[in-house]
Amino acid sequence: MKQDHMTKRLALAGVLTAVAVAGSLLSVPIAGSKCAPVQHMVNVLAAVALGPWWSVGIAFCASLLRNLMGLGSLMAFPGSMVGALCCGLMYAKTRKINLTCMAEAFGTGILGGLAAYPVAKLLMGAAPAGLFVYVAPFMISTAVGSVLAFGLVTVMEKSRFLTQFQKAGQ
Repeated sequence: MKQDHMTKRLALAGVLTAVAVAGSLLSVPIAGSKCAPVQHMVNVLAAVALGPWWSVGIAFCASLLRNLMGLGSLMAFPGSMVGALCCGLMYAKTRKINLTCMAEAFGTGILGGLAAYPVAKLLMGAAPAGLFVYVAPFMISTAVGSVLAFGLVTVMEKSRFLTQFQKAGQ
């Protein structure tokens, strides 16, 4: 029985990773970063269905694949992973989608934006204008993704599909 649960979780994680990677084709370059709002939507969906640690793992795998395929930059790692952790922990604690989306925006926009500065400077050889230079573009990206996630999860709740989606992650 335990093997069946793990298989379902891995399958759902794989699908969400694929959605995040495919969704990165819809990225918009802003201030030296590639903003991919679908990643933030996936962070929230993963948090709701699988929990915080799976959400972080999905964000890592999607960032890695995006980089390997030339669809993202190294700044995808701090942006997506910090946001995934924040929204995953918030959903685990409150089970409220509005707070979960706000935690995604705060985690990616503020914390991830700040964490992107040393990544850009030390690993990418960029000369960012200041510590807060990535906060605005990350906030734009995560705001769009969080709004998409809120709408999608709200529709899923009303159609009672959310329960089935969550069962797939258990």
